[in-house]
Amino acid sequence: MNDRLIRIRRCLGEAPADLVVEHLGDELTKEYGIVETTLLQVDYRLSALLPLTGGDPVRGAGTPAWRCFDHQSEVVQDGTVYLPVTVRGERIGVLRLNPDPADPQRRSELAEAAVALAHELVAVRAGTDRYAVGARTRQLTLAAEMQWELLPGRSRTRPSFSLAGQLEPAYAVRGDTFDWADDSRRLWLSAINGMGEGVTASMLTCLGTNALRNARRAGLELADQAALADQAIYSYHRGVQHLSALLLELDLSTGLVTAVDAGSPRLLLVRDDEVRDQPLDDQFPLGMFDGTIYQSQRFRLLPGDRLLVVSDGVFNATSRSARYAETALHRSARRTRSLAPLEAVRSLLGDLRAFVGSDLVDDAVVVCLDWTGPAV
Repeated sequence: MNDRLIRIRRCLGEAPADLVVEHLGDELTKEYGIVETTLLQVDYRLSALLPLTGGDPVRGAGTPAWRCFDHQSEVVQDGTVYLPVTVRGERIGVLRLNPDPADPQRRSELAEAAVALAHELVAVRAGTDRYAVGARTRQLTLAAEMQWELLPGRSRTRPSFSLAGQLEPAYAVRGDTFDWADDSRRLWLSAINGMGEGVTASMLTCLGTNALRNARRAGLELADQAALADQAIYSYHRGVQHLSALLLELDLSTGLVTAVDAGSPRLLLVRDDEVRDQPLDDQFPLGMFDGTIYQSQRFRLLPGDRLLVVSDGVFNATSRSARYAETALHRSARRTRSLAPLEAVRSLLGDLRAFVGSDLVDDAVVVCLDWTGPAV
């Protein structure tokens, strides 16, 4: 690492939490002659890139900022350079810099600065609301605020997998959510469809998610994780409220998937150009009865396989004259096969909104997982 990048990293680490971008801009002016440093954050709906300092949202896949975001690569146009602001696959947005330094070495250094910015933005999230507020086009409902705070992120990559998820309606979601965690050997993924409306649904989902996290972090097997969460929810709600969940554990060295289907969202397997439902044994939702015993089952992925998890808010969505249903879902899954998981999720939900003709009324969660094979 050269001296310029060392100074940039030091600048980011010493900046006040709410002024990270401004301090970075000052440093880039000194080191590279950059006149304009603008952070464009992707909004909660994945439909706009929002300048942190205000101004018009950037929309449209053909714009240089969106090309940078979608392809995760440097874009240069009209003397301005656009760089991905991404950390471990979590796409925060795009850094727009003007003028373009032209020199490839300096562009490479600026790309590293954009990654360093991403790390710093993640680090300061808990200490300031500025970036969360700056990524919104309108106010979230209280229930949605709770759900978004519960998420581990919207995208994640490792050498052996790529993963993304999205909640809809983004600014008013209630009971649907997803969660994941990984280490060098395994990936754990859950998708939840909680019953109820508003804050009541969010509180139920929060209880279920944290019960599952508690069991996972205690090192329990997947079926026992389901049982512990089931008991926690039943103990509190006595069966009056319950939630549907799909729990998956992927062995990153073999592609072996362990699954527990607790009245869950639907699971699709995309292999080559074929889309099919992955059959699972349907078991009781978490918290419906006292002392439910859950059974896990296994299936194996091949390198290049894709899993899509979709809640009932997707396949039960209706327009004025029809239901979205399985055929449209399979068609959308097939059409988006070549897209990266985050683009595939965004495209599928865009198709769904177009079909409905408005924002979704029912909650919907979509999670896309690509297993690329054992890390070499």
